[in-house]
Amino acid sequence: MDTSRAEERQFGIAALDQRSREIFSRLVDTYLQTGEPVGSRTISRVLPSTLSPASVRNVMTDLEEAGLIYSPHTSAGRLPTELGLRFYVDALLEIDPLASEERAKIDAHVAGSNRARSVEQILTETTNMLSGLSHCAGVVVAPKINMKLRHIEFVTLGPGRALVILVNDDGSVENRAIDVPVGLPPSALTRASNYLTARCQGKTLPEVQKFINAELATLKRELSELTAKVVEAGIATWSGDNAGDKTLIVRGQSKLIEDLTTMEDLERIRRLFDVLETKKDLVDLLGAAEKGEGVRIFIGSENKLFSLSGSSLIIAPYHDSKEKIVGVLGVIGPTRINYARIIPMVDYTARVVGRLLT
Repeated sequence: MDTSRAEERQFGIAALDQRSREIFSRLVDTYLQTGEPVGSRTISRVLPSTLSPASVRNVMTDLEEAGLIYSPHTSAGRLPTELGLRFYVDALLEIDPLASEERAKIDAHVAGSNRARSVEQILTETTNMLSGLSHCAGVVVAPKINMKLRHIEFVTLGPGRALVILVNDDGSVENRAIDVPVGLPPSALTRASNYLTARCQGKTLPEVQKFINAELATLKRELSELTAKVVEAGIATWSGDNAGDKTLIVRGQSKLIEDLTTMEDLERIRRLFDVLETKKDLVDLLGAAEKGEGVRIFIGSENKLFSLSGSSLIIAPYHDSKEKIVGVLGVIGPTRINYARIIPMVDYTARVVGRLLT
């Protein structure tokens, strides 16, 4: 869209009278409920005042010229554009307080359990809960959680390759493939495993890395040169983690395909799944919420990450005991998301998580 055209549309939106805003709001409400193009006759039935379909059509023409709605095909129905959805969310959306039943569900899932849970387990269960309540995908970005290690092991994958397996105190397992000298005997991997496990049990990974760096001379005296290289490579591979210092949790992607009706919807979801696989880009986007307070909403192509999938992202930050923002949580779904219900849900969940973690 050229600049002059965009300015004309912004002026048109600002000049909308109360009747036009009412009709537009009813159109978007109906679309969010049904997902179908909305016609003038449908709107005239739900308006509180008596207004003929012909009068509604005249208003819809003005709304289309303002860039708020469009016709997807030759039918008389109209759909909101992304600009229209943004205008609706920013200027017309009425957000009611979260229902007491949903507050109770969130409290029960996030904070109501008496069993001992790690921070990562709490956040994973919160992500699942958000997905279930919203019927979208739940997402959480949290600080990288440095668990204490129970066991480290090296396993041969093939010539020149080995797998490093970390077993954390809570039983969770991480693994990475590394390069090792070609022809390395299996005994060297066994010695490397025994060396690290004996010295690093009960330490976090950063503590292990610091210990190995400080003890390089001792390491090379006690182990053969090849085994020492394996130990160094196995520990160093975690320091270059492309996820940085953040952990990304995504749950409930299957919710996004429950209401698909067309091949176009299927292609949109396929593109969204591709986005969810690009972990670093998604972490960077979610990190944007850490720069401000309150709920953030991204609609469709407002962010290049969702420009092809036509998706909306509703996220909010959560805080630690010092009121510092430490992570972000929310949901990803189609642009036809229930904004009025999900915005307060995400906001309340972020506050409950913040209280629990502090």
